[in-house]
Amino acid sequence: MKKLISLVAITGVLFFGATQNMFAQGDKAAAAKTEAATAEAGDSIQNDSNATAQAAPATTAEEAVPAKKGFHEILKEKFIEGGAPWMTPILICFIIGLALVIERLVYLNMSRTNAEKLLKKVEEALQSNDLEGAKEICRNTRGPIASIFYQGLDRFNEGLDYIEKAIVSYGGVQMGRLETNLSWIGLFIALAPMLGFLGTVVGMVQAFDDIETAGDISPTIVASGMKVALITTVFGLIVAIILQVMYNYILSVIEKLVNDMEDSSISFMDVIFRSQNTKKQ
Repeated sequence: MKKLISLVAITGVLFFGATQNMFAQGDKAAAAKTEAATAEAGDSIQNDSNATAQAAPATTAEEAVPAKKGFHEILKEKFIEGGAPWMTPILICFIIGLALVIERLVYLNMSRTNAEKLLKKVEEALQSNDLEGAKEICRNTRGPIASIFYQGLDRFNEGLDYIEKAIVSYGGVQMGRLETNLSWIGLFIALAPMLGFLGTVVGMVQAFDDIETAGDISPTIVASGMKVALITTVFGLIVAIILQVMYNYILSVIEKLVNDMEDSSISFMDVIFRSQNTKKQ
């Protein structure tokens, strides 16, 4: 839980810092445009004839070499245009969902174990009648497979039926741990586009209110209102797509780990059976 809180805090600071930079840069750009416009107005008033002569080539040069905006700049502009009341909840969904995805990826990566190597060490220890040594090997190995082996070894002298039940029961516990927080990731996958659609609907209502106030269906009024409204849907869908891809990847990793757990448990039971028969002889 502490790792999850730390991930959420770090990711939140980074993304909220980026959001503040977006708004700050937008304000700076607007201020710069205002200052430039004021300066040009002053120069044109003082030197009308010179300004007119210089305006034509300047305009021609600007049209000849249009300024190219990068994807990052376009993303910031669209985020600001979408409006903080609707874009902020979508961003929060992305922050928390991404933090949960990172937490799962780290946990699943630490849960991977070389099952064949572990099983070989356990079998060698049991062949030497070193049950405590086999337990120690499992304690010093991370991952659910080692934990399952330890539960079986802990009941080594209670019979195969008890060992098998312990392995099956604890395997279910480990599977539940692997799937922790997946339901929350699924929640944010569904919530992000829903918030985007909600912002779009509210924006459409506002656009119709503007039409009613103006008393005329002007393309400018409708287009500007609808543009801002649809931006929230776009960002909501982007967040959902990113989280959905990561969610499916996590599911594939969990499926592989579960298959490894089942295969290793079968091999482990064979090792236990051979060791107990050898001990009886």
